[in-house]
Amino acid sequence: MIRRVVRQSKFRHVFGQAVKNDQCYDDIRVSRVTWDSAFCAVNPKFVAIIVEASGGGAFLVLPLQKTGRIDKAYPTVCGHTGPVLDIDWCPNNDHVIASGSEDCTVMVWQIPENGLTSALSEPAVVLEGHSKRVGIVTWHPTARNVLLSAGCDNLIIIWNVGTGEALINLEDMHPDVIFSVCWSRNGSLICTACKDKKVRVIDPRKGKITAEKDKAHEGARPMRAIFLADGNIFTTGFSRMSERQLALWNSKNMEEPISVHEMDTSNGVLLPFYDPDTNVVYLCGKGDSSIRYFEITDEAPYVHYLNTFSSKEPQRGMGYMPKRGLDVNKCEISRFYKLHERKCEPIIMTVPRKSDLFQDDLYPDTAGPDPALEAEEWFEGKNGDPILISLKHGYVPGKNRDLKVVKKNLLDNKATKKVEEPATPQKPASPQITRKNEVKLEELLREVKSLRDLVTLQDRRIAKLEDQVAKVAI
Repeated sequence: MIRRVVRQSKFRHVFGQAVKNDQCYDDIRVSRVTWDSAFCAVNPKFVAIIVEASGGGAFLVLPLQKTGRIDKAYPTVCGHTGPVLDIDWCPNNDHVIASGSEDCTVMVWQIPENGLTSALSEPAVVLEGHSKRVGIVTWHPTARNVLLSAGCDNLIIIWNVGTGEALINLEDMHPDVIFSVCWSRNGSLICTACKDKKVRVIDPRKGKITAEKDKAHEGARPMRAIFLADGNIFTTGFSRMSERQLALWNSKNMEEPISVHEMDTSNGVLLPFYDPDTNVVYLCGKGDSSIRYFEITDEAPYVHYLNTFSSKEPQRGMGYMPKRGLDVNKCEISRFYKLHERKCEPIIMTVPRKSDLFQDDLYPDTAGPDPALEAEEWFEGKNGDPILISLKHGYVPGKNRDLKVVKKNLLDNKATKKVEEPATPQKPASPQITRKNEVKLEELLREVKSLRDLVTLQDRRIAKLEDQVAKVAI
């Protein structure tokens, strides 16, 4: 009999532990909307949670240290007129958060330095372009002020938040509802999972699909697809027999999966959270009471099951802390913010080590908050890898700049829109249409100028003739 050798991994003994009750966020009415998003977004300063709200959509933004019971009257971010479906913190500014809602709009908010002291209903910018509810918002990983939104109109829009413009519209690519969208590590590509059971890799600036896989998972229930650091794609979905599956794909050739694993027969959608520094994927099923984690390597079977963290209560949603928000002195490699029906409970994952020294192997340099590119550079075709920082002495947040929005005649457009067609939201003008309008405007201005010149000439001529007539009369 051949002895099975257990593969060595420093993450095999990851120890997950929920924090004590007094470090949870209590008495929060977590949203009951039936939408498969995480409902929670976290960064090193704040935790944001989508909550139940009467007469519109709202989410809470709490400073991390504000634990304990949250007062019912605690101020919320409440500018949407329909339930909020997804939220995402800007990776370059810990005070800026985007939200997508059933009211067909995307809003970007500037959170004050110490959190909210009164309800925030005025967004920094409103992005209007979807004709149905917006279920996905996700920021570009390396370019400042670039935001992607996907709606139930099967449309993906990429915005320049700094000017409030829709610069890329990806329509006619998805015939059905888009379940998930994920940027690649440097933001040059996106991968999407759609209700038509296809996973697509798209170059958004060229507006073309570079690879796609039909029936990546055969089941009809929602899939998820994320990019890994090496460019491969990791998907979660369901088999024809409704078993939950996970699979690994080569994004350049998606004919056959590199690896497929069957898991169990639960029907909760598996939300994947990925750590690009250590190549560990955490799977949190909606309605599950566990977090499973896997390490992805270059050797078969490529996706290695590590362990499961289990608790008693099922999760309604989950937030995932970026690496720079973790406590390196306690060998903390990830932190989740698990949503219950009435509270948010942080769960800390640590790798037990005897030494108090900084563990280089657990904390390779990680993506910092500085953008590699400006929005205009990315739209012109440039790419930039994340700017990495060392966590050796802990992460010290820099000074956050306020989000500056320079609108280009957007107010005029909005005013006319509201007067003409209040019922149907308009699609934003694409760059080509805008350029055509500019050309027409220039032509009109030239015509007006020539007419003005003509009128001036005629005036002079009339004045001359009047003089001549006056002399003849004398």
